[in-house]
Amino acid sequence: MTFARPIALALLPALLAWFVAQSIGLGSARQGLDQTLLLTTRAVEAEVERLRALPAVAAEDARIRAALAGTGSLRDANNYLEHIAAHAGADELFLIDGEGLTIAASNWNRPGSFVGENYAFRPYFQDALSAGRGQFYAIGVTTGVPGYFLSARVEVGQTLGVLVVKLDLRPLQDTWRAADADVALADEHGVVFLSARPDWQYRPLLDLAPETLEHLVASRAYEGVGLGQTAPLLTEPPRGADAAGAGWIARLGPVPATGGQVIAVRPTRGVYLMALGWAVLAALATLATAAAVKALDQRRQIVALRLSQSEKLEAMVIARTADLAREIEARTQAEGDLRATQEALIHTEKMAAMGRMSAAIVHEISQPLSAMEATLAAAELGMQPGDSGTAGRIAKARDMIRRMQRTTKHLKSFARKDAVELTLIDLRAPVSSALDLVLPRAKAVGVIPGLTMPEDPVPVMAGVVRIEQVVANLLLNALDAVEKVPGARIGVTLTVVDQEARIMVRDTGAGIAESDLPRVTEPFFSTKLTGEGLGLGLAICMAILADFHGMLDISSEPGQGTVVTVTLPLAPTGKGAR
Repeated sequence: MTFARPIALALLPALLAWFVAQSIGLGSARQGLDQTLLLTTRAVEAEVERLRALPAVAAEDARIRAALAGTGSLRDANNYLEHIAAHAGADELFLIDGEGLTIAASNWNRPGSFVGENYAFRPYFQDALSAGRGQFYAIGVTTGVPGYFLSARVEVGQTLGVLVVKLDLRPLQDTWRAADADVALADEHGVVFLSARPDWQYRPLLDLAPETLEHLVASRAYEGVGLGQTAPLLTEPPRGADAAGAGWIARLGPVPATGGQVIAVRPTRGVYLMALGWAVLAALATLATAAAVKALDQRRQIVALRLSQSEKLEAMVIARTADLAREIEARTQAEGDLRATQEALIHTEKMAAMGRMSAAIVHEISQPLSAMEATLAAAELGMQPGDSGTAGRIAKARDMIRRMQRTTKHLKSFARKDAVELTLIDLRAPVSSALDLVLPRAKAVGVIPGLTMPEDPVPVMAGVVRIEQVVANLLLNALDAVEKVPGARIGVTLTVVDQEARIMVRDTGAGIAESDLPRVTEPFFSTKLTGEGLGLGLAICMAILADFHGMLDISSEPGQGTVVTVTLPLAPTGKGAR
């Protein structure tokens, strides 16, 4: 019982080390196999691509075209093909007519010549006639020598033929065997035709389907090797690029140049031995660690008791420090809010005092203006006929006095406290009055707002003065936005849409930043420079419109301008608006 527990404890790390080392070993083996796949694929592609264009290029020669058309010398064509094949390093190069009969070949004067042989059954001939190009690996039915065939269609008027180059890939196989590399090359049907392992030659990776086997027999691709009688190399289909067999693992990859696959194999015996070594080492390390832990257990318990007390004390200090920090932050925030509120109240009081002063000034100058207007009227009545110059100057002076009277009238009504009581009004009147109120500011800015209103009355239930206050505030904001903006414009439009009255104030100023747009109606929020505004204008407008069952909508695009829309419900029909 004394040794049972440590041994059981060491078993788990040993198993874990076994699995981890095995996974790492297999992963490393797969990486090596992937590199082998890459190098092999490039070698095969380089060998095939080296001669891929040869049939199409050789077919352009006049001797080949004349031989196919029946107007030239076959001997010249044979000599040409023999010469080109020797210089290009091709195994054979031959010309087939449209019926599959070979009429010229590079081996015309050697035993096993292709001349006179019919290869209409070969897929490379059929594919070239139908698609223009073909490729196929097969054992030669004439010579018995395997090779890779590349073909291209030849057209001479209405006469068709195929020029084929045969490439011997067996030197690649000899290289693999000399390097002791477990590599194999399979065709598109999964039949291995080149292999570093002789026992893999002409064996399928998996069981061939009956129609595939029938096709291979018809094309005589592997004639004489007993393809249907050989056992497959894999006992189960590959999982992605991975495949396995008895005592080995493999990786499969495509070969675009041939349309087949390349297979790289590595034995697993070394991987399993390495995993076993790591498992033994992990078990010994676990036993040594268990012995050391047992010896230090008592010391750890004593140290743990002392540390627990220190940790509790430290936790209490940290908690209290956090509480104090929160209290300080709350007080700092409260002091900041208080200062902001005090400054806002002081500024509000200043504005209220200025309003009272404005009302007093308006009251004081309204009577002198009325007296001046009456005096000028009397002077105009008593003026001699024919004195048109003086009459014009008097009329101009009276117009200026009337404008001052209208302005003082608007200021007086604007300063008067308006109750929340709703009355039936024509919305055109307060909109026009608000425009007159801000006219001096508009002239100072250099932008006179344009006004568009319907000819018919727009009846709503509201208060004249408070609507004037809303529209004037929106116009002043628009004038602030277009100040110092070249070519700026402001437009005010009053319309009736779906039983609603809409006042739209549009400017082409700098616009409102996207991050500020949701907050512009909050009290005390302002995008103006410090001291230029309280940030209460839009908040007051929202409150006024809420009393009248209306809404305020703001849309803006930075650099393009802002559109503010006031919406009020129309009054029921049948009532007259004032």
